[in-house]
Amino acid sequence: MIVRLLVLLGLLTALPASAAELKIATWNLNWLTTRSAGDPKLPADVTPRGEADFTRLAQYAGMLNADVIAIQEVDGFAAASKLFPRDRYSIHMTRDHVLQRVGIVVRRGLQYDLNPDLTALSEHHLRSGADITLHLGASDLRVLAVHLKTGCRNKPLPNTHDRSCEELRDQAPIVAAWIAERRHDGMPFIVLGDFNRWMDSRDALLTAFSEAAPLVRATEGHSSPCWGGENFIDHILAGGAAAGWMQPDTLKVLTYRETEKSMQEKLSDHCPVSVRFVVPD
Repeated sequence: MIVRLLVLLGLLTALPASAAELKIATWNLNWLTTRSAGDPKLPADVTPRGEADFTRLAQYAGMLNADVIAIQEVDGFAAASKLFPRDRYSIHMTRDHVLQRVGIVVRRGLQYDLNPDLTALSEHHLRSGADITLHLGASDLRVLAVHLKTGCRNKPLPNTHDRSCEELRDQAPIVAAWIAERRHDGMPFIVLGDFNRWMDSRDALLTAFSEAAPLVRATEGHSSPCWGGENFIDHILAGGAAAGWMQPDTLKVLTYRETEKSMQEKLSDHCPVSVRFVVPD
């Protein structure tokens, strides 16, 4: 028995150190703002959340319990921090002068550097991408959070004369160039957020990204159960070594207990989407 125990201990000490597991998520929060009703900067059809709504959303953020969260449609740090407490999370928001900003929320204890916003995406009064580099022991991970042009979920991108599709088509090479740079650098990377596009395997937008570097898409082959079922427009793409870090069958959608359509304005018309990564030491 003692010999067998010694052999087992020897095998355990021969194993590599445990890898770091990360839960990475994206969540469009649908005009999340601390502004008051009637604020001239808000569209007339936007009703700001009340304190009870913020409390409910904060509870869902706690249930999500992710390490890194890309957030979209957030009117700055004050609104984001009502969901993600400062003692638990660090919040980075783009410097855009728009109400629907993009950000990245990072659990305290994870080290990261800020990279310049991907401002080329903000042409036509749209939103820049938020860009950080996570330092994960022996590995770095570049993370780009995006919120691409709405209005072209499934229309053909090539040769379109639809204005929304034209603007989305203009954004495609910008993200593709960012992906190509990461491939050139040999940097593991993730691009995630609201792509406003269904992006099946034959989609022109996904093809443009995949031509820049091979990608794994967490949502591939799945539909979302959010608000009763829909095609995904919120996606998580991984490339470089990070493609191998994404864990199969860990895609999760945190659906709301509330099912009334009227609650979409109090919660969000998007549900949080997450997947797990295992990063080797």
